[in-house]
Amino acid sequence: MSAPAAIATTARLRLRELHEGDAAFMLELLNQPDFLRFIGDRGVRDLEQARAYLREGPLAGYGRDGMGMYAVEPRQGGAAIGLCGLVVREGLPRPDIGFAFLPQFYGQGYAFEAASATLALARDAFALRKVLAIVSPDNARSIALLRRLGLRDAGSVRLPGKDEDILLFETAEDWRCATTSS
Repeated sequence: MSAPAAIATTARLRLRELHEGDAAFMLELLNQPDFLRFIGDRGVRDLEQARAYLREGPLAGYGRDGMGMYAVEPRQGGAAIGLCGLVVREGLPRPDIGFAFLPQFYGQGYAFEAASATLALARDAFALRKVLAIVSPDNARSIALLRRLGLRDAGSVRLPGKDEDILLFETAEDWRCATTSS
């Protein structure tokens, strides 16, 4: 299979659509302690479950919504290091930006770079007037990143089927990205 086309690129990163060949990466990411704590347990414990998760989640989202979570990988090549993208989610009136990275890539600016490119994509390719973000109240790193990206506090929300409120952030109506993709 040839490499999927880039959805967006930055100085160091390439964002591309996920595919079933990303199952091993997804299995690792979905079972990281921070993912389990801050995002939730998706019940994915083996490669077949990871492939099913990809088919029923991100891959279905591309067809249904025209957008979704994207693999983030080094621009010069290499394995995926994280996810970043736009999700159309029940209980939210607009798409929200999401991101998750393997722990060995924390603190290197990759999440900011990928999220900035994703916000530029939301504005320029999808013509979104506003983007939301949801985050666990105790996820200080993600909250700081959302603020650095220019999103502002917008209260809290409880998604359908959940029993806890989470924080809601949003871009301003006349928002601009902190950086742009190249």
